[in-house]
Amino acid sequence: MSQRRPASMRPDDEEMPYSDDETDDELEVSSEEEEEEEEAPGVPQPPVEAKPSEIGWKVKANDRPYHHLPEFEKKVFLCIKKSRYSGNAIKTYKYNALTFLPLNLYEQFKRVANLYFLALLILQIIPDITTLPWYTTLIPLVVVLGITAIKDLVDDLARHRMDKEINNRKSEVLLDGRFQETKWRNIEVGDVVRLKKNDFIPADILLLSSSNPNSLCYVETAELDGETNLKFKMGPKVTDERMQEERQLAGFNALIECEEPNNRLDKFMGTMTWDGERYPLDLDNMMLRGCTLRNTEVCHALVIFAGADTKIMRNGGKTRFKRTKIDELMNYMVYTIFAVLILMAAGLAIGHSYWYSEIGEHAWYLFDGEYKSAAYRGFLSFWGYIIVLNTMVPISLYVSVEVIRLGQSKFINWDLQMYYAEKDTPAKARTTTLNEQLGQIEYIFSDKTGTLTQNIMQFKKCTIAGRSYGAPTTAEGVTLDRGRPVDWSWNRLADKKFEFMDHSLVAVVRSGKDKDASEFFKLLSLCHTVMVEHKNGEVVYQAASPDEGALVTAARNFGYVFLSRTQDTITIKEMDQETTYEMLALLDFNSDRKRMSIILKFPDGRIRLYCKGADTVIYERLSPNTRHKETSQTALDIFANETLRTLCLCYKDISASEFQAWSRKHKEAQVSMSDRDAALDQVYEEIESNLMMIGATAIEDKLQDGVPETIALLAKADIKIWVLTGDKKETAENIGYACSLLTDDMDIHYGEDVNEKLTLRQANRRNQPPAPRLKKKAPEPFFTKPGKNALIITGGWLNEILYEKKKKRRRLRLRRLGKRTVPNNPADGQPNNDLEKEMRQVDFVDMACECEAVICCRVTPKQKGNVVSLVKKYKKAVTLSIGDGANDVNMIKTADIGVGISGQEGMQAVMSSDYAFAQFRYLERLLLVHGRWSYIRMCKFLRFFFFKNFAFTLVHFWYSFFSGYSGQVAYEDWFITLYNLCYSSLPVLLVGLLDQDVNDKLSLKFPKLYLPGQTGSMFNYKNFFISLFHGIFVSLIIFFIPYGAFLQTMGQDGEAPSDYQSFAVVLASSLIFTVNLQISLDTSYWTFVNCFAVLGSIAIYFGILFDIHSAGIHVIFPSIFTFTGVASNSLRQPYLWLTIILTVGISLLPVICIQFLHKTIWPSVGDKVHRNRKRYEMEMLQDEKKKKPPVFQRGQRSRRSAYAFSHSRGYADLISSGRSIRRRAPAQGGAQDSIREFPQREAENI
Repeated sequence: MSQRRPASMRPDDEEMPYSDDETDDELEVSSEEEEEEEEAPGVPQPPVEAKPSEIGWKVKANDRPYHHLPEFEKKVFLCIKKSRYSGNAIKTYKYNALTFLPLNLYEQFKRVANLYFLALLILQIIPDITTLPWYTTLIPLVVVLGITAIKDLVDDLARHRMDKEINNRKSEVLLDGRFQETKWRNIEVGDVVRLKKNDFIPADILLLSSSNPNSLCYVETAELDGETNLKFKMGPKVTDERMQEERQLAGFNALIECEEPNNRLDKFMGTMTWDGERYPLDLDNMMLRGCTLRNTEVCHALVIFAGADTKIMRNGGKTRFKRTKIDELMNYMVYTIFAVLILMAAGLAIGHSYWYSEIGEHAWYLFDGEYKSAAYRGFLSFWGYIIVLNTMVPISLYVSVEVIRLGQSKFINWDLQMYYAEKDTPAKARTTTLNEQLGQIEYIFSDKTGTLTQNIMQFKKCTIAGRSYGAPTTAEGVTLDRGRPVDWSWNRLADKKFEFMDHSLVAVVRSGKDKDASEFFKLLSLCHTVMVEHKNGEVVYQAASPDEGALVTAARNFGYVFLSRTQDTITIKEMDQETTYEMLALLDFNSDRKRMSIILKFPDGRIRLYCKGADTVIYERLSPNTRHKETSQTALDIFANETLRTLCLCYKDISASEFQAWSRKHKEAQVSMSDRDAALDQVYEEIESNLMMIGATAIEDKLQDGVPETIALLAKADIKIWVLTGDKKETAENIGYACSLLTDDMDIHYGEDVNEKLTLRQANRRNQPPAPRLKKKAPEPFFTKPGKNALIITGGWLNEILYEKKKKRRRLRLRRLGKRTVPNNPADGQPNNDLEKEMRQVDFVDMACECEAVICCRVTPKQKGNVVSLVKKYKKAVTLSIGDGANDVNMIKTADIGVGISGQEGMQAVMSSDYAFAQFRYLERLLLVHGRWSYIRMCKFLRFFFFKNFAFTLVHFWYSFFSGYSGQVAYEDWFITLYNLCYSSLPVLLVGLLDQDVNDKLSLKFPKLYLPGQTGSMFNYKNFFISLFHGIFVSLIIFFIPYGAFLQTMGQDGEAPSDYQSFAVVLASSLIFTVNLQISLDTSYWTFVNCFAVLGSIAIYFGILFDIHSAGIHVIFPSIFTFTGVASNSLRQPYLWLTIILTVGISLLPVICIQFLHKTIWPSVGDKVHRNRKRYEMEMLQDEKKKKPPVFQRGQRSRRSAYAFSHSRGYADLISSGRSIRRRAPAQGGAQDSIREFPQREAENI
């Protein structure tokens, strides 16, 4: 086994890994570092000529012609060129007025069946070949093409409307020296735009200046990542100082050089050249399309990337044409039918040649006046039989499938149980082609933020000085089963939406007797990086993370209200008394420290450090003399088992001399030129020691309603759920427990453990002799111990395991050095070839699929799509992805089914999805009810459709043996035309639309009913051949019983009705009764409509039959309607009615017997549920009456829950530098007086 790598070489679990769109410059730097590590010391290396960095994207401010220069053009087609800079219009539609007809017909004729029927139509026009009139094919073909074209047109018009709505949004653009309102579609790269509060950002833009201090802006990124907490952006200092007025902006002529357009939402690098000076630019200066401007009155920005070049559009991934498994199977079956059809036609053509040479040419009465050889006649007969037997592949099959899918989509749209009244959001099927695939899902890939969770943090519980609070309790401390929320009317500044059930804590705080409780909430109101704003007398907080906002809001409701801050002061209101503290230092959170601290000077001169952080780091730094350590630990264990996010709160008193000494070290670390972050961390470590515990908070990251129950129900249906998220590992794991995806009895495996197992498997495979290809043995399991397993892996480890990062860097390095690929050393754990890399991917997928749950955290949008692709590729499984942000679009498009969570602020995921609804819990109904029903209906429809057409068409085959293989049809022409359109289509269509074996409640009660869809057991080649043999059997009965009856018979009037036309009527009538009664036997769910369809189809048949056999219509069209009076003559003979009844009875009797045996001796799960459905429905009704609210069961083992901090840095650098604070005119009084002097508190961040 390979040696464990040093920690410095391992992936960082906190960092987002690279994206496929990383620039070469970024990769070159890292590859150079790798080279240095790989080079042996003392070995001279040949000099490498460094290639200058080429930044290929240049943007000139206020200069549109510059971007159309020849040097910025790219070849589109042959010699046609266009600018490489995209316009800002987006286009998702497929057709326009000119291209609709040719393009749509081209796409429709790409379907083999449509081309086949077009070829048939051409054959039917040829007089020597045709055996049927041309209209028998033309009418159905035109109907099918027309219906499909109308559906495509409606879909594309919806896309046109959406594109038009977005492209016609208005923004102010600087043109001809002044700001003019312009549509988004007309914005170009290099334009200066002005945005106002709550405006959507139209493109990826460089912030130049804003109405806030230091050009600070706040943006909401819900459409990008589903997070509703605000992010801050800042303009470069130079533009902030010189770009405030319209006149100044009109004269702005800087040149921006930056990276090419890419899909990295977390990175941007560039430089701005202006007046001979160069200024660095990074992501903090960029505002991305898809965001919304918040809490900023006005800002000015420069367009860098527009339209298709923006990061949100780049993250969209490639739009894939999605087809269901049944579609693919149906196509293969149609090919099989084509093959059978050709063989039958060839056999009959040979038979005709033989018959003509032996009998036909010797019978004078059969001479047709044409001297053609037997072989040539056989050749013509072949094409004639292709036309006659073409109904084995009926064109109406495709239009019927489209109608059924459309109806099923409407049922999803109309389902009131998937309607979210709170946001007036119904479920929406955005495609009509994938419904039955919903009944075959095996893997679900879900985002976390905004999909499983609401991204709303709620202060639920706390422990203060060893005593826990948060359960429903009276003011006297009596615990209740059910309580009522605290009434905050005593606190004028309280947030009325804040709910807390423990009245005793409110009583303790208001009494002022418990100093620990006062310190607890004082710490929460002071130790944070929250910004404050006052709107109409209301206090509004803006936090870097929802967790921080929840803690400050909790302190506010308990009487400790954070009011304002300046660069070096914080003002709070402590139980109606306003106090200002001097802020001496702010030690911000980062992912390594997992804590933050603030050092304050109290009004009485005391210096105190307040600290909050994860229990794992706080407990290491507690003083030996601290109290309540054990009781707090017990409370933390209870909170963690309830999947609450915990933080420990502590303090430390510092003497003035101690602070002075530490402050000097702090200042030195701040100006350190080498490894400044490490120097600061070391200084922070010194002061954050010997802390005194106050207590701990417990915050609930609120799941969406019904998430745990939905996941549990889907797991019973054997659907595996993987969570793919950009969040931290601890946060993702915590949510995994909260939503019951992870349980206490699971053995959890992390990235390093996974890598070790895969490397060991790879090494064993290398040492084994190569196995013969024919022998494919099942892979050995990775987890041999009994019990459940779960996998939690970060994006960094994912790249490490799948060799993604190293492959790219090695390729780049070899390209730069001009080397050839050097074979890998087998000991280094790297793949020797592409096959070995593929086997590594197979191993990873096999290992992950052995687990009950998989969570991939800190993954990029590209990686989300790659994980879905791996499962699709190596497991051949049907996958579903569900998400709510632009970072989920890639996996939504990659999966077989994409679901978008609608009703949130971001709609990018919905626009790329196949289905959309407002809550994750609706997924169970979408799959277990609509998906399952759609699958069962479509399978039943296809089985019956193939059967009825085999039964119909093969009668011609048997008739050929008695008609000299001449291509003579067994039925009347009009019956052939109308059989699939009128006589047999409606009953089977209604089964495809309405049938259900059990109702929706029982479908949810018994999730095992979903399993047949996953295995594809209801429609496969076995079912197809059963339908084929059933059709052969019925066609034999329908032909030979009437044939025997007609052989020697006499009517009641003494005449023999054994003519061809009467025989055709009896055959047709027997067939219509048989297929309509057969679908009645297969119908599980009867409604009035089904009864009407079956009886109506039979009535329509006889109505049309008597009409077209009437003398009146024959007089008008003598050449078209030739069966004059046949129906009335034949069907008045009781003998023929007995023949029809006998034929129908013998056709149906075996089916009735087989169905009886199956349902009594070998019943399926569905048959058992259907048989006992009345009992189950009564039980469910009784259960609903008895239902009580569930009692929470605590877990058995202690878990560390996620620390409640932002995933990224907070606002500490803005606060301590004073860049976020509005400048004020110097006041006469002191700091506290100056704050009180202004009613609008101009010292606060706006």
